[in-house]
Amino acid sequence: MASGVFNLKQQLFALAQKAWSGQQKTNYVEYLVVAGGGGAAAGGGGGGGLLTGMVPVTAGASYTVTVGAGGASQTGNGVAGTSSVFGNISASGGGGGGWRGNALSGGSGGGSGADNSAVGDQGISGQGFAGGNNPVGYSRGAGGGGAGTKGLDSISSSVDTPGGAGIGSAISGTVTVYSAGGAGTATAVSGTANTGNGAVGSYGSPSGAGGSGIVIIRYPNTFSDAISVSNGTKTTANGWTIYTFTTSGTITF
Repeated sequence: MASGVFNLKQQLFALAQKAWSGQQKTNYVEYLVVAGGGGAAAGGGGGGGLLTGMVPVTAGASYTVTVGAGGASQTGNGVAGTSSVFGNISASGGGGGGWRGNALSGGSGGGSGADNSAVGDQGISGQGFAGGNNPVGYSRGAGGGGAGTKGLDSISSSVDTPGGAGIGSAISGTVTVYSAGGAGTATAVSGTANTGNGAVGSYGSPSGAGGSGIVIIRYPNTFSDAISVSNGTKTTANGWTIYTFTTSGTITF
């Protein structure tokens, strides 16, 4: 590249074309951290805790990424999902759905089970909403809470109970809904992998497992690539450099 004094427009053009010798490091990144969704029982599993925002990063520093697992399928109370982490940002796993009683705590609360006056968990403020309640002991438990809305209360033994809504994000380059709560129904369904969705509940048999979490990091592609990445995949979209983790790893900026 030619040497000399460049005006601001020329500098920005050079950065956009990735033609600048000694390209700059980013000092901020955007993140999406989604924990594993909760496993279901009669009540639906809660969606995994969801956190998104901007955070400063240090050039040359290594950051740990942990991707939470979904709560396992079992007979009895659903198992909570596990946390996802990027650096010091930690989202909690979704609460497990209740079997014959109250639901379990998590990033979003699990839906209550099939006993009278069973209640859903409240979830964690800023990460997800409460699971629904079961006021008179319907066999179809309540919906698990989602990152966007509360899980619904049970209203009948023959009507499915929706879980709370998740939150849509385009950080990957494609709009995807994460951390939806699982419904209370007659047929168990596991949450989709790498969405943090809670499992759909089923009374009378082992229910579904929660969906595993995901961590996505992006910044403008006018800045240089990360120095090193383990277990993360680099893509580009709409002027962004994107690193996606579906398993735990590290990234050094």
